[in-house]
Amino acid sequence: MKFEVKTHANEVSKTSISIILTFAIFTLIIILSSISIKIGPISRYYEINYLCRLLTIEKTSFNFKKLSKLTNQNTKKRMWDFCRVILD
Repeated sequence: MKFEVKTHANEVSKTSISIILTFAIFTLIIILSSISIKIGPISRYYEINYLCRLLTIEKTSFNFKKLSKLTNQNTKKRMWDFCRVILD
């Protein structure tokens, strides 16, 4: 006669690995979301800075339109004042 003994060690290790993997993926998602939220304002600042520098070199209406969308400035004088503050 043969007796077979089934242990739950395999099932416990599989569930613990599954829980750890789920926790790691959830943590990774939170970290990546946090980074992407912080990158938005940083990239916006650098784009405004770049457009202000570009505007001092070539004064095209395209640059004014892009800068107007980013800064919510309506007039060219306000944009010039804003760019003067940014570039100083």
